[in-house]
Amino acid sequence: MDPAPLMKLAMQAGMLTYLPVLRKGPANGLWFTPYHNGDRLISNRFGIPEPKRHHRRQVMPWALDAVFVPLVAFDGTGNRLGMGGGYYDRTFAYQRQRKHWKGPKLIGLAHDFQCVDNLPNQPWDIPLDAVITEAQIYTFQKTDD
Repeated sequence: MDPAPLMKLAMQAGMLTYLPVLRKGPANGLWFTPYHNGDRLISNRFGIPEPKRHHRRQVMPWALDAVFVPLVAFDGTGNRLGMGGGYYDRTFAYQRQRKHWKGPKLIGLAHDFQCVDNLPNQPWDIPLDAVITEAQIYTFQKTDD
């Protein structure tokens, strides 16, 4: 699901938007960099376009309000099957330790056919708060472990 129309609406509403940038190092997580319409994007090591990295402009994940998360499949409890790199799970792993404020909301973007009955859940998996499809919005209640 292409997030570009949602980003365009957010920018028109005066909201700040950020794009993920691969973080170098052993943690292999994500930073988030401000994005403005027309900013130059460069391909990362996987060929995915991302903003040119400016260290002083990077935002930590917990400073965001919502993050649109890519996925291959999801189930009715908010479990997500990603692309296998674990970048989003590592980036938002801190949410497992917090009991109250866990920001940001993690929202999957998918097609309805990507909803499956059940996905295996590993201890390191970070569940979604919601998924938006072309047909509906699924919301999930996160449980404390």
